[in-house]
Amino acid sequence: MDWITLLQSNLTFMIILSGVFGLLMGSFLNVVIYRLPKMLHVGWVKECTFFLKEHYVHETVVSVPEPSAPTLNLAWPASHCPTCKHVLGALENIPVLSFCFQKGRCKHCKGKIDLQYPLVEIITALMTGLTVWHFGLTWVTWMALLFTWSLIALSFIDFNHHLLPDDMTLPFLWFGLFLNLFYVFTTPQDAVIGAIAGYLSLWIVYQLFKLITKKEGMGHGDFKLLAMLGAWLGWQNLPLIIILSSFIGATVGITLILFYGHDKAKPIPFGPYIALAGWISLLWGDMITSRYLSLLGIQITL
Repeated sequence: MDWITLLQSNLTFMIILSGVFGLLMGSFLNVVIYRLPKMLHVGWVKECTFFLKEHYVHETVVSVPEPSAPTLNLAWPASHCPTCKHVLGALENIPVLSFCFQKGRCKHCKGKIDLQYPLVEIITALMTGLTVWHFGLTWVTWMALLFTWSLIALSFIDFNHHLLPDDMTLPFLWFGLFLNLFYVFTTPQDAVIGAIAGYLSLWIVYQLFKLITKKEGMGHGDFKLLAMLGAWLGWQNLPLIIILSSFIGATVGITLILFYGHDKAKPIPFGPYIALAGWISLLWGDMITSRYLSLLGIQITL
C-alpha cells in the first residue's frame, strides 16, 4: 500500500496533515502579503523616475532623485522583527505556536506582533484542509490549493493596501485558462466566456456608477479578480459569486457603519468578498446553485 492510498483510507489523518501543511504555507503567504506591495512600490518608483529622467528632466528645475535599490524580495532578507530587525530563529518561526508562546510579542524587543500573522496561518490551514477533504488526493487538488492560496494572499493585500496586484491576478487568470484547456474545472469555452463576462460585468457596473455619481465605486483590480475567477470556474459560477460577494460585503459594511462607526466616505475593499465567494463556489458552487434552482422549481444539470 503506497502512502497516497494510506492517506486516502484515513480521512481524519489526511485532513490533519493537510492542515499542518496549510500552516506552513500560511507562513509563506504572510511573506507574500507583507513584501509584495513593498516590492511593487519600489518598482513603480524606479519606473516613474526613469520616465521623468527620460522625458522631463530638462524641463524641470527640481532634480529627479535616484530611487533606492530594492531592499527585499520574497526570499531575502530572512524573516525578522519589523521593530528591532532581529532575525527570527527556527523556534520563532513555528506557525501559530511561536505567536502563542511569545504572547504576541517579539522575543527581543517585546514589540507587538501583528495578529494578522497567526490569523493568515490559521485561515490557510482551515481552507487547505477543506480543499483536500473536498477533492481528495489528486493532481487537481494541487491546482485547487494554488487557487485557494492565491485568493488568501490577494484578500489580505487588498484589505491592507486597497490593491489587487496585476502581478498575481493576471498570471492566475491565464493559468486558469490554460488548465481548463484540459477540462480541469470547466470547459475551455466556458472558461474564456467566464473571463470575459467576469471582467465586463463589474466594468459595466463601475462605469454606470461613475456616470451617475461622478465617483469611482470600485478599483480596476476587482474586474481582473472576477475575470480570474471566471477563467478558473466558468461563467456559470459568476452569478453566485456576485450575489455572495455582494451579500457578504453589504453585511460587513453595514455592521462596520452601525456598530463600529466606520466613515461612510471611507472605501471598503471589495476584493476579499469576491475572493471568499470564489472559493465557496470552487467547493460548493454547483450544489448551492442546484439547490437554489430546485427551490424555484427549475431542474437543470450543472
